[in-house]
Amino acid sequence: MIPEMTTLCYIEQDGRYLMLHRVKKEHDINKDKWIGIGGHFEGMESPEECLLREVKEETGLTLTGYRFRGLVTFISETEEPVLEYMCLYTAEGFTGELADCDEGALEWVPKRDVYDLPLWAGDKLFLRLLEEERPFFSLKLVYTAEGILREAVLDGRKLELLDVLEEVPETMNAGETASDPESEMEEARFPRLQVKEVQERDTVHFLGLLHATVHMWVVRSSPSGGWEVLCQKRSLTKDSNPGCWDLSSAGHLDAGDTREEAAVRELSEELGITAAPQELEYIGFTRRNVLKPFYGKQWPDNQISYIHVYRGQLEIEDLHLQESEVEEAAWMPLDEVIRRVKEDPGFLHCFNPEELQLLLEYLSV
Repeated sequence: MIPEMTTLCYIEQDGRYLMLHRVKKEHDINKDKWIGIGGHFEGMESPEECLLREVKEETGLTLTGYRFRGLVTFISETEEPVLEYMCLYTAEGFTGELADCDEGALEWVPKRDVYDLPLWAGDKLFLRLLEEERPFFSLKLVYTAEGILREAVLDGRKLELLDVLEEVPETMNAGETASDPESEMEEARFPRLQVKEVQERDTVHFLGLLHATVHMWVVRSSPSGGWEVLCQKRSLTKDSNPGCWDLSSAGHLDAGDTREEAAVRELSEELGITAAPQELEYIGFTRRNVLKPFYGKQWPDNQISYIHVYRGQLEIEDLHLQESEVEEAAWMPLDEVIRRVKEDPGFLHCFNPEELQLLLEYLSV
């Protein structure tokens, strides 16, 4: 396979990027997408020679200042696989007047608004790296034949991919017969969502995109009556809520995961509990969109949490705690947890009161 060699440049001015809306060529892999300025190497060009020529041809501008920011490896798993090495640049210095482009429409777009445009999923990832002033990086992006991001590797480290979700449009038309009440009650236990795209985890949080998590509550009956819940204290090295008491186990649904797959995996990884999917009792979901600290910054955490109960008469010494995630674990009376969340300001925790109430109501039936 002979790799293609290309350049891509994001020209900056007054907090905006010069974007190209690819709408003029019919047989264009980027048809209807918004991208930066660039193209394929010609002849014996160096990356910089290609960059300067492509910018001049597509925009009429002459670059006077630019930076080489990263190398992006694209792999497209089409019938005839494509391998492309793209040299990624940003530029702030230029002269000349903006001209018409024969490949699409040019437009200055505020940087934050760029993410709302139809972009390739991987473009959002490397645009985030540019915005965060990441030092020179090497990013590998693998797309399926359908154009879905399947793998992302940054500087040799594989990144976590999540399904980005959106509301399912209401499809019932006037005059259609509604389902029976029992079916409607069952549907109400699940949000009406569909997968919009696959995106890298930190980019999902950076942009506040809706995604799914699983929450597992390990419970046991108390000798004195009522219920005890297994709580974990989050590791001090966690990127959010370090050192806080939390529910038994939780984690993201990786792209393509089912609720059960994610729940079983997280129980095993964090606590060493081997559970079968049929042992998990689904009790409902919560939805939150809050600002949370990640890596020292406040990022939106917009998530659906699918909540499960696992019943087990386990002792703390039976557990195998994941050191990178869990500092310690302890059994606590559920009513005591609810009381402390309401009344004890010194109780460091990240419990969701709505979720605690949902758990209490379920166990009280």
